Amino acid sequence: MTKDEFYMGKALEEAKKAYAIGEIPIGAVIIYKKKAIARAHNLRESTLCATAHAELLAIEEACRVLHRWRLTGCTLYVTVEPCPMCAGAIVNSRMDRIVYGCDNPKAGAVHSLFHIVNNLSLNHQAETTAGIRSEECAQLMQLFFQSRRDVKNP
Repeated sequence: MTKDEFYMGKALEEAKKAYAIGEIPIGAVIIYKKKAIARAHNLRESTLCATAHAELLAIEEACRVLHRWRLTGCTLYVTVEPCPMCAGAIVNSRMDRIVYGCDNPKAGAVHSLFHIVNNLSLNHQAETTAGIRSEECAQLMQLFFQSRRDVKNP
């Protein structure tokens, strides 16, 4: 198992926590100097806050832990390709690298719809790696949305 697969496993653990409480199952972990310094999962429904995405919550925690807003030296592992809001936060926090599991064809802002984190017009770009444990990440999302459809259409 590679280090990327290992840390994506930690992000999947967070995604499963979100699933268990009825949140869209996206999890994130931020690594600094080979140590997980922040973990989070989606909490939009629980907090009734549109910005309570796993990536933003993890970035906020990492900033608190490191006592700085620049997250240089950090890698973000997230189960699903970030949306435009989260991609913007990745750029603004100066994250070195982002690793994600499955693509987000409807809102992805790393490779799918937009290319925010590696846009040369912006003042920072993050190295990206896609597709780590993608089947597991996608399967969790599919299972979640299927269960939601089953409840609505018994």
